[in-house]
Formats: sequence, structure tokens, C-alpha cells
Amino acid sequence: MSDAILAALRPVIEGLAATFGPSCEVVLHDYRQGERSVVAVAGDVTGRRVGGSLSEIGLAVLAKGDLAENDLNYVTSTPDGRVVKSSTMPLRDEEGHVFGALCVNIDVTALRQAGDLLSALAGTTSVEVAPTTFTDDFAEVVDAVVRKEELVRGKPFAALNRVERLGLIKALDERGVFAVRNAALRVAERLGISRSGLYADLSECRKQES
Repeated sequence: MSDAILAALRPVIEGLAATFGPSCEVVLHDYRQGERSVVAVAGDVTGRRVGGSLSEIGLAVLAKGDLAENDLNYVTSTPDGRVVKSSTMPLRDEEGHVFGALCVNIDVTALRQAGDLLSALAGTTSVEVAPTTFTDDFAEVVDAVVRKEELVRGKPFAALNRVERLGLIKALDERGVFAVRNAALRVAERLGISRSGLYADLSECRKQES
């Protein structure tokens, strides 16, 4: 059933991207593929490619699991400063389990710049847009998530005490990082610890939560 849904959506994403033009990109994810969840792409806004990684947004869907809902018309920015309006719609199998997502990304940079100009003329200020890591390399996504958590704590992972370290790992768990198959190895490499050490800390975090 899940494979049939993905097969049916492949021509749909081509149609959507063609309808909205060169500023639109539609990405089809199969989360069963682990860190290489991108199975089809139409258009080119974020540079996604088949076999590429899910983003931090995809991790958020995984973190919610079967409770994930459509997230429509949210705004992010790419590392090179382009503003992107996106919608993420989870895909469910016949039992209601989330197994993938259909994502639509539209580059609205030009519209945003026009809006900023109008805001300046009107004497108001525009709202900052938080950047999101769009990449085909899951290691880069992990690195971005860890960096954000380190910034929240004001120090790198190596300088954290045990309580702070467990807090960071718990935050990564809540953000869905460990829901990706084989993600633990990537995280352990980024944090500079052994995989067994990471599993021990993760187990301790989940024990405390339960």
C-alpha cells in the first residue's frame, strides 16, 4: 500500500512543480529509507536530489510519529539567504502509520524583498526568518541540529557536564534525530563519543522521562 501511494504521487509532484513554475520544488520522502529518504524530486529550489537526506523539518515529523499533521505555509530560509515558503504533508499507510511526506517548497525571496521595501517605506520592520538546513547529506542535518542545541546552552558538547550532556541528547531525541535508521552513528561521530556511550546516555534520558 505504501509503495502504491508513492508510485501514484510521482506524476502528481511533476504536475505540481510544472503548475507553479521554476520557483517551485516538490519533494517526496519515504522515511522507511532512513537518512536517504528522498525518493522523487520535481523542480529545484533547495537542491534536493533523489537519495538525499530529510531535513530538520522531516525530523520534526518523525518526532511526532503518527500524531504528525499537515504543516502548511510555514516560512524558512536556506543557508544562502533565500526565503522559502513550504508545506509538509505526512503520508500514511492503510493502518494510519506515517511512512513518508510530500513537501512543497516555493522560493518567495523576490516577494520577500518587495515586502521588506514596502515595510521600510511604511516605517515598519520585517520579521526574521530562521534558517533551515536543506541538504542531501544527513550528517550535515545532524551537525546543524547539534549546533543549534549547543548555541542554546552557550557551550560546545565537549564542555558540557553530565547533566547538560544528557539534556542535549534528550533534546536531540525529542527533535526526532534518533527516529532515523542508523542515525546514532552519525550523532556519536558529531559528538565525539562512542556509539555505545551514546546509547547508554540515550537510555538514561528515556528512563528518566518514563
